[in-house]
Formats: sequence, structure tokens, C-alpha cells
Amino acid sequence: NGSKAKFEKVDIPSSKMKREIAKILKEVGFIKNFKVVTDDRQHEVIRIFLKYDETRKGIIHLKRISRPGRRVYVGTDFIPSVMSGLGSAILSTPKGILTDKAAREAHIGGEVLCYVW
Repeated sequence: NGSKAKFEKVDIPSSKMKREIAKILKEVGFIKNFKVVTDDRQHEVIRIFLKYDETRKGIIHLKRISRPGRRVYVGTDFIPSVMSGLGSAILSTPKGILTDKAAREAHIGGEVLCYVW
């Protein structure tokens, strides 16, 4: 939503999983940067700095796959490829939060959290 509204940065409540997902998004290149800050009520917040192309169009597109009502789990042989490898699937595995490529290399499956392209 922040990308569609053309915000420079967005703040989201912090959790360990959200920090790991933000770290992956930065490594893959979908966001500029992120940092964990404390707001005025002493709560941790993740501040994500969004990335845009030269026409000020957001470059991150995200589709949530697993939901509380319908969890989606995959084995090693069935890890999805997003847009023929141009995007990434983010998985929650026993070894932590990983991209689809890292999960394939580690030969480990898990819960598909979202697709990013």
C-alpha cells in the first residue's frame, strides 16, 4: 500500500519474522533499506525505505500465499518459481526464513509465506 501511495518510507510493527522478511527483501533488491526504531510509546517499529523506478512507479509487488485459514506447505521438490525466476518466493523453513533459491540449495521445504516480484 505504501508503494502505491508513493511513500518514501513506511513503518510497521516489529516482529522477528518481519525483520527477517525485510532483510531478504533488501538482499534481493526490492527495498532500499530498513532499520528497527523505537517509537514514542517504546514499541519497536521497522522503518522500510521503499524503492521506485525512474518514473516513480513502485518496483515491489507482493502476493500473500499462506493465510491463517489456509496454510500452504511445500516439499523440496515442489518449491515454486515466481515469474520464471525473476521474482522470489519467501518460505518459512526449519532453518529460518529463506528465499526459494536458498531453500532449493539447502534441500529443505516449508511454508510458502508470499511471492515477491
